[in-house]
Amino acid sequence: MDTGEPTGAAVAAAGGEKRAMLLRQITEEGGFAFVASAEKAAAGDLRAAEAARDMAWEQLHSGPWSEVEPAWRHAYALACLHVASLGVGDDRRAALRALDMGLIMGGDLLRAELEAAMKLVAADGNRDGEGDGAGDAGRNVERWREGFSRNQDLGDVLKLLPVKSLSCKRIERRTCISLEAFIQDYFLRESPVILSGCIDHWPARTKWKDIKYLEKIAGDRTIPVEVGKSYVCNEWRQDLITFSQFLERMSSPDCSGNLTYLAQHPLFDQIKELREDIVVPEYCYAGGGELQSLNAWFGPHGTVTPLHHDPHHNLFAQVLGRKYIRLYHASVSEDLYPHMETMLSNTSQVDLDNIDVKEFPRTEDLEFMDNILEEGDLLYIPPKWWHYMFSGSSSTNKMYLSHNTIQFAFKLLSNDINFITCNLCIISQFDGQNFILKYESAM
Repeated sequence: MDTGEPTGAAVAAAGGEKRAMLLRQITEEGGFAFVASAEKAAAGDLRAAEAARDMAWEQLHSGPWSEVEPAWRHAYALACLHVASLGVGDDRRAALRALDMGLIMGGDLLRAELEAAMKLVAADGNRDGEGDGAGDAGRNVERWREGFSRNQDLGDVLKLLPVKSLSCKRIERRTCISLEAFIQDYFLRESPVILSGCIDHWPARTKWKDIKYLEKIAGDRTIPVEVGKSYVCNEWRQDLITFSQFLERMSSPDCSGNLTYLAQHPLFDQIKELREDIVVPEYCYAGGGELQSLNAWFGPHGTVTPLHHDPHHNLFAQVLGRKYIRLYHASVSEDLYPHMETMLSNTSQVDLDNIDVKEFPRTEDLEFMDNILEEGDLLYIPPKWWHYMFSGSSSTNKMYLSHNTIQFAFKLLSNDINFITCNLCIISQFDGQNFILKYESAM
């Protein structure tokens, strides 16, 4: 009986047509060596597949990301598919890494094939007993749980926060208001508000407190992470590590020396099992919209989101842990001394943790509003409002996933505005591909 669904043969035929078209495009770009290696890889030559991947990787790093031909991103994905399919029998983890790199760095042309291959490799691992949560992070179960249950005295917290914190106007807090009330009282007026109790039903609220669960779901998957207190620090860098390695760093008793966090990355597109643990808040449909993208932010204590603004409506969800948030109205932008260079033009030069009043005299006495975000809170941040965030201290170990800027992005069809949810964006509204060029590891 005809179900209307494409058959396996039809999918394979479509994939073959895409690959043939891609190789023609690469030939037109002068990538004759890549095409020759790709054809050998298709015939079963693993070394040729690895060579093709290396050639595509070099093209991805040949200049500014915005100038990279899309065909080379697709070519990189194709090479990753070949490497994974030819090497999966010998090294499952290497195959997973190859596929993840294709998902992270490759284009969308062969994404469906990458995801299908990922499911097969993951399924083989489950049958073989791998990915059962017994990795390095599994040794830190108690520290992980303790990090979420420990609360600091407010007086101790204030010692870690910027001057005048929690002494001025507080961000208004409401409990589970209707969508209509949110639109009328806050969205249309572009007024910040904290909405409590709106995501208590998310499976992530409980499941992600279990490090073994995260290990089992995503332990062997490769993710891009940022290392350093914040993206404006000189020592800041980006790495590619497994999720298990990331969890190990986060649950370490002393992670301050190697402060690692995941920011502005479409984690839920890459690891779809985690997407099942969250639910889109109804407030994201203010004005009528559709999901554009969804990114995640995970971070330990001590991370800072420097003072910056985004051009969109943001809805920030504090899933686990607590976080300090400070907001400045968009009208005081000039008094917050934005960076002059384009890449950081939405970021203030002022370090709120140590304001240089001689260099930035107008900032110290500016009015702001702030508050502490508790687990389960949603924070609405209007467009162009400046925001600073601080997570935890050296005596705690907390994890945060949030919804904000490029993450969980919705396009409001009524007024052509992006409405953002889910995910604190450390590098807000930067070209998501630009920072990928800084990764130090290719394989």
